[in-house]
Amino acid sequence: MNWVLWSFVIVLGCGLLLSEGASSSRPPVIKVGAIFGLNTMYGETANIAFKAAEEDVNSDPSFLGGSKLQILMNDAKRSGFLSIMGALQFMETNAVAIIGPQTSIMAHVLSHLANELTVPMLSFTALDPTLSPLQFPFFVQTAPSDLFLMRAIAEMITYYGWSDVVALYNDDDNSRNGVTALGDELEERRCRISYKAVLPLDVVITSPVEIIEELIKIRGMESRVIIVNTFPNTGKMIFKEAERLGMMEKGYVWIATTWLSSLLDSNLPLDTKLLNGVLTLRLHTPESRKKRDFAARWKNKLSNDKTIGLNVYGLYAYDTVWIIARAIKTLLEAGGNLSFSNDAKLGSLKGEALNLSALSRFDQGSQLLDYIVHTKMSGLTGPVQFHPDRSMLHPSYDIINLVDDRVHQIGYWSNYSGLSIVPPESFYSKPPNHSSSNQHLNSVTWPGGTSITPRGWVFRNNGRRLRIGVPDRASFKDFVSRVNGSSNKVHGYCIDVFEAAVKLLSYPVPHEFIFFGDGLTNPNYNELVNKVTTGVDFDAVVGDIAIVTKRTKIVDFTQPYIESGLVVVAPVTRLNENPWAFLRPFTLPMWGVTASFFVIVGAAIWILEHRINDEFRGPPRRQIITILWFTFSTMFFSHRETTVSTLGRMVLLIWLFVVLIITSSYTASLTSILTVQQLNSPIKGVDTLISSTGRIGFQVGSFAENYMTDELNIARSRLVPLASPEEYANALQNGTVAAIVDERPYIDLFLSDYCKFAIRGQEFTRCGWGFAFPRDSPLAVDMSTAILGLSETGELQKIHDKWLSKSNCSSPHGSQSGDSEQLNVHSFWGMFLVVGIACLVALFIHFFKIVRDFCQHTPEVGEEEAIPSPKSSRLTKLQTFLAFVDEKEEETKRRLKRKRNNDLSMNANSIISRSASRRPI
Repeated sequence: MNWVLWSFVIVLGCGLLLSEGASSSRPPVIKVGAIFGLNTMYGETANIAFKAAEEDVNSDPSFLGGSKLQILMNDAKRSGFLSIMGALQFMETNAVAIIGPQTSIMAHVLSHLANELTVPMLSFTALDPTLSPLQFPFFVQTAPSDLFLMRAIAEMITYYGWSDVVALYNDDDNSRNGVTALGDELEERRCRISYKAVLPLDVVITSPVEIIEELIKIRGMESRVIIVNTFPNTGKMIFKEAERLGMMEKGYVWIATTWLSSLLDSNLPLDTKLLNGVLTLRLHTPESRKKRDFAARWKNKLSNDKTIGLNVYGLYAYDTVWIIARAIKTLLEAGGNLSFSNDAKLGSLKGEALNLSALSRFDQGSQLLDYIVHTKMSGLTGPVQFHPDRSMLHPSYDIINLVDDRVHQIGYWSNYSGLSIVPPESFYSKPPNHSSSNQHLNSVTWPGGTSITPRGWVFRNNGRRLRIGVPDRASFKDFVSRVNGSSNKVHGYCIDVFEAAVKLLSYPVPHEFIFFGDGLTNPNYNELVNKVTTGVDFDAVVGDIAIVTKRTKIVDFTQPYIESGLVVVAPVTRLNENPWAFLRPFTLPMWGVTASFFVIVGAAIWILEHRINDEFRGPPRRQIITILWFTFSTMFFSHRETTVSTLGRMVLLIWLFVVLIITSSYTASLTSILTVQQLNSPIKGVDTLISSTGRIGFQVGSFAENYMTDELNIARSRLVPLASPEEYANALQNGTVAAIVDERPYIDLFLSDYCKFAIRGQEFTRCGWGFAFPRDSPLAVDMSTAILGLSETGELQKIHDKWLSKSNCSSPHGSQSGDSEQLNVHSFWGMFLVVGIACLVALFIHFFKIVRDFCQHTPEVGEEEAIPSPKSSRLTKLQTFLAFVDEKEEETKRRLKRKRNNDLSMNANSIISRSASRRPI
């Protein structure tokens, strides 16, 4: 038992030592620190709200069990150093929690101190999305994170159909990380931040020089949607300079984050005339009696005749104090004490001036933090509750439009329901619905006083003429070519499509065409497309530009305006220019089987009808003609006047069905052969071209060369560059190349003039032609929509017919392969089998009846002969059977009738004779 006694003594001693540096009694005053700059809008508002909350908490002495809550305000004066010193001071004075800091920069720093000394730190202004509870467990955001603010802005961008925005922000943690979150949200919606304009810290910016430099850059860019994520001081300077630079006019879109709505609500000096058409957001707080009473109290008493009005951060400041007070109350009611102890890590640090050992560790900090994050109450901001990830319940924002010195609310955004024109709390009882059809906002007055939604972008360099690169072709000039040798006038199929699409746009597109190439040979199209990526030579490329994978990685293409793809063209010979073309639908076996079944069916009908039908009797020549007539007439008549037996009718009907199917197939195949040009060539398609050793021609400048070498593994030595349709024809005729591989539109145009060649096989690539623009160009999207409009109205087809629908050949070559589909016996063996079985069944029944009747047949008396030998007897029986089979059935029936009558007569005579012999003499 000695070891048990010693263990008890050791534990008791350790407890006494720990209690020396700790106070376990309930203090009369419970201290909570606050770190804000009292010379700022947020700090001044928070200070008033803190005092009101402190007064309300202490109005009921029993709320904290006789203790009073005391908010200690540290004026950081917008200084990071003073913020740190204030936090250290609170740690020395045994503060159970700290409200603040005001900025995210200091939140990242002071959160490490809070983690070490387990003192909860709560902030409603440091809303940086990167302040993660995993990294900073003792830091709690009591207002929605800016992640939701950026999500709301991203959904507004999508709602209005914009794709590119410019972000203007200060280079601090809160602004920078907020813009990063905005970029992520936009990317999920296939939008992007095209430019990030970074300004100095709000606290150090004193002149508009840097702001003016960035605004001038933005003015020369395409995007006209500008997001201002900054602070009041910087924000006011931005709009003042934007107005001076003419950037508050029609066509611009300005969206300011919550700093502007707070500035408006605070009634601080602000020239609202500069902000006409600007959109801003405000944290949404539901209307309630408690909120209205507090607003009246603020106006009448709390502000002490100061000019600052109540903004939403005053409401969150008030609720934050109550969150802490309720958590302390719960801790005390659970039997907990508020005690502090020395931190062993700090005690080991030595310094001549720093007394780090004076910093106290809050022993119940973790417990108090747990009660804070599990708070459920109804505050001035509405229901207060935290999700498991520490985010606030139902983050939402008001969306505000500034119009003529007035604040016009156009709608709301909620993380639960998206954009709406009714308060978001009306949706919380319904299932969430973020569908596009459920997103609505009221009308907006944009900069310049217009109510028409701006398209959100203009052409670069403040709207100068677009430089459109076009290929200066040496061949196939129907697609694009100079006009009478002009330096900048161009026409052709591709140009007409482009001009027609531009006319459908809702805005003008000033442009000029610039030729690429010397006009003597076709230019390299890959080099032409690369000129767009630099933004120096061309702003876009128009022409016969194939949309291929390599090019789509560096530029954006419009919707294809014509289908294309690589095809093989080769010399051909015509197969149906001979008098025996009508035999081609059937293969030789098919013809043989069909003819054989005509004979088989005819023979079966003769056998079935010979004994009962007069038309199948007579001389052999007549019977053969009758057989052929019956079998061939089924091709034209389904009913004949001649009566046939039931079995014969069954065979004929089945044969008629088969004949109808065969003739219909034959007719269709023959029609195809006679109406469509059937062509023959050793080259059947790309597969035979690859396996052969012949040389292959391609158009100079086309992507076909690289495709054949890289994708089809065709040796480059087999490829022959050709520059014009004339060279195509000469090379094919004299055998220089076995075939040519080129895009379908070129080949169609070539074949319209040269009729001795044809496309072999099918297209082996699928692509199209489009217009090339720089990556993420909004003009590419609008032009795609315009091209679809041309297609739907039929205008695109009219342009095609104008330039490309011509032919000097009597019949189109099209895409015929030259291999007509012949009908073979394998396709019809089932039907022939049915006909054969029907014939066999009918013949079996017929022969069964004949044998039965023959067995009942006995030769008449005059026909009997002497008893022959066995061999002659079998021969005689066979001859008798064949004669019976050949005999007409009516004769057989008459003979049998006579036989029965004779038998009856003989029986009667025999009876009479026997009766006479018995009569007495």
